Amino acid sequence: MQEPSPASPPSPAIPLAALLAREDLGLRRIAGPEDADVHWVHTSEMADPYPYLLGGELLLTAGVLLTDADHYVSRVAQAGAAALGFGVAPVYDTVPPALVEACDRYGLPLLEVPPPTTFTAIARAVWRLMAEARHRELRRVTEAQQGLATAAARPDPVPAVLNQLTARLGGAWAVLLSPEGAPLAAAGSPPPPEAQTALTHLARVVNPSGRGGVGEISAPRAAPSSATDAVGGTHLAAYALTGGQDLVLGVASERRTAGDHTIAGVAVVLLSLLTTPHQGTAEAGRAAALVRLLLGADPADVAPELGAGEWTAVHARPTGQGRGAAGSTAAGAPRGPLAAAALGAALGSALVDAAEDGGVRVLVSGARDIAPQPGWTLGVSSPVPARDLPAADTRAAQAVRRAEATRSPLVRDRGEPGAGVASLVAPDEARAHARAQLAPIAASPALTETLRTWLSLHGSWDRTAVALDVHRNTVRQRIARCATLLGADLDDADVRMDLWFALRWL
Repeated sequence: MQEPSPASPPSPAIPLAALLAREDLGLRRIAGPEDADVHWVHTSEMADPYPYLLGGELLLTAGVLLTDADHYVSRVAQAGAAALGFGVAPVYDTVPPALVEACDRYGLPLLEVPPPTTFTAIARAVWRLMAEARHRELRRVTEAQQGLATAAARPDPVPAVLNQLTARLGGAWAVLLSPEGAPLAAAGSPPPPEAQTALTHLARVVNPSGRGGVGEISAPRAAPSSATDAVGGTHLAAYALTGGQDLVLGVASERRTAGDHTIAGVAVVLLSLLTTPHQGTAEAGRAAALVRLLLGADPADVAPELGAGEWTAVHARPTGQGRGAAGSTAAGAPRGPLAAAALGAALGSALVDAAEDGGVRVLVSGARDIAPQPGWTLGVSSPVPARDLPAADTRAAQAVRRAEATRSPLVRDRGEPGAGVASLVAPDEARAHARAQLAPIAASPALTETLRTWLSLHGSWDRTAVALDVHRNTVRQRIARCATLLGADLDDADVRMDLWFALRWL
């Protein structure tokens, strides 16, 4: 089946054993299997909570309306709940024996919740365990990204990336498949033959134009970028590489964790770059220099390898990603490394960096005319030499914030400070003036960025709030604070113009 491509790994489930190990809760398993994965907590005193369960819950109840234990447990198990927690008191003094028998019968873990333990304490413990697990998984993904990027810089980059991928996925088998489904390179211990055959078939799901063999697709059709399956306890995943070579990355593993898909997505981006035909060693050196630049190298150190050409920085966010009160994002928006790689391909570049919040950075060679892309909001810098890429990256980030605030599909940055009327002032004098005028707020990035954004959006509270992802009242408070510290009348057009000039040089 097709699998989504998240920008960061989802929160891992919590093993029931981890919750039972919390001595402060005093939980005790009295029925059902030992192993279960808890994804969230839900409390209900309904006689039939089935319509309100999503699956994977630790359902907590005191049995207020419990009359038919067998029917109740059968419905909870049918809904896919992970476990049932029964609070002893105030309705029952002990867990009803009929409930224990029903949970054993339907294979639903049953936990006894002692009177001193509140349901809120259990929920808080689950969220804390989930946060700790997610932190560990994010750290694992970050380390894997660094390891894969380092492997891509080796003299034998494709085998090195595959070897690194298998190590990061706990000994999985990784294979690069040709359009015909033949292995081009592999790493790790091969799975059983039937799993390898299934993986070859799965590769044709993401690459229906593959030629030859059983299951050949005779006519082009839309295909997912990734697909998953399982054969005999072996988890299988196939990922289509970009770059026009019709190659597929296949992964077979005995287990799959929350961050594995994200790690594989990073490998897909790197392998797509590495397997795209290059014109010569000069282009390979430029790509390696850009990888080092993305990993934090000094621009001055890599600029000679990048040559005298210009580069354009692009910041992108999924359309409608502006967050509401609950921090939700628009449904259906492109997310994750694979979506980021697709955006890079559309812009003609494999130099893509996908951020945890869904945003994407792309470095494009040359002064290309960047066009709006469906599903994305873009901020585009002016073309700059390699040594000025950090500044271009900053201006592209500012441009995408303006694009979100104005609901524009694409906004281009306004060039270097000092253009136009500003060019009449010597840069050193302009910077000295900016430092002096903005000294009262210079130590607060929140105030300076809010003032900068507010002025760029002509004093609009709502659009500034959208651009900064804060409440409009927060914007009002910050602007009022700026006015007080600067001793300035921000309703005066001349004052605004002077501050805007200063902010461009700060």
